[in-house]
Amino acid sequence: MGNLLTIFIAAVFTHNIALTYLLGMCPFIALSKSFKTAFGMGIAVIFVVTLTAAINWPIYHLILVPAGCELIYYIVFIIVIAASVQLVEMIMEKFFVVLQASFGIFLPLITVNCTVLAVSLFMVLRSYSYLATIVFAFGSAVGWMLAILIVAAINEKLRLVSDIPKGLRGPGIIMIIAGIIALAFLGFGGMVRIQ
Repeated sequence: MGNLLTIFIAAVFTHNIALTYLLGMCPFIALSKSFKTAFGMGIAVIFVVTLTAAINWPIYHLILVPAGCELIYYIVFIIVIAASVQLVEMIMEKFFVVLQASFGIFLPLITVNCTVLAVSLFMVLRSYSYLATIVFAFGSAVGWMLAILIVAAINEKLRLVSDIPKGLRGPGIIMIIAGIIALAFLGFGGMVRIQ
């Protein structure tokens, strides 16, 4: 149990997928202008990342490895991710129409968001058990959501209280904020590490 907690804390803070590995930056930059949109995208990423990792582990370990077909795991993982995103899109279209409209093109782009694929690839590279995979996937997605929420909150506050220079508006200020937050998260580096 202690190892699972270490994996979770490391995935959220010291090995934050957005701030340490810089993965998933396209929707991160585009959707961190509004806290509400960032929150919705974070929930969608948590659902998709956790679901795809939970599906990809048994496919890899129980089907591909015994069949000697490990070489095609990239393709299989991408198909599972695409199906999961389609499921999220259908759910949002049915129950959260306004939020789905605010995502625009970025909801279908979760399919090609490298965060989702990276979690499944880390699962293979680190030889995680099924439970460790789910904990790592959930922690990575929570870390991504935490990062985008912090950036969105700071970005909203900056627009209210200060006049950002014209050249830094938009992606420029978001990358500066993300860089400062990444340095803050780096302070957790000595606490927990995962291999």
